Amino acid sequence: MTVCRIIFGVFRWAVAMFCLTFVSVLCWQAMFHGPVDRKDLRYQAWKHGLYPFNVESAVETMIADPNRDSLVLGKTVPQLTAKFGYLRTAEQATPYEQYCYENSSYRGKPVLYLRNSNWMVLMENGRAAELVLVKGC
Repeated sequence: MTVCRIIFGVFRWAVAMFCLTFVSVLCWQAMFHGPVDRKDLRYQAWKHGLYPFNVESAVETMIADPNRDSLVLGKTVPQLTAKFGYLRTAEQATPYEQYCYENSSYRGKPVLYLRNSNWMVLMENGRAAELVLVKGC
C-alpha cells in the first residue's frame, strides 16, 4: 500500500503542477495578448522557432523588443531568409529607404531590408553585423 500511496502522491503533485502551469500560461496570454506585443507567447515562441507566427506582425513587434538584435546579428542570408521569409536589397527598397541609405554612413555598404519593413541589416563578410530601423532620416 505504501508504494501505491507514493505513486498516487507523485501523480497528484504532477497534475497540480500541470494545472498551475496551464493556468499561468492562460493568464500570461490574457494579459499580453496582441499581434504586436513583445510579451505575447506566440511572438516569444516564434523567436525561438517554436511557432509559425505571422512574420509581418513579428517584424512590427521587433520595434518594442529589446532583444531584437539576437534575431538578426551574426546570421547569414539563408538564415535570415529562413527566419523572415524574404529580404529586399537596397535596389528593391522604397524611394524613401533608398534616400535614407544614400544619405547615411551606410552608403556603399551591402545592406538588406527585412520583408516590407523599415529594418535595414548591414552585412559584413556574409553575416548580419548591424540592425537599423530606418525612420526620420
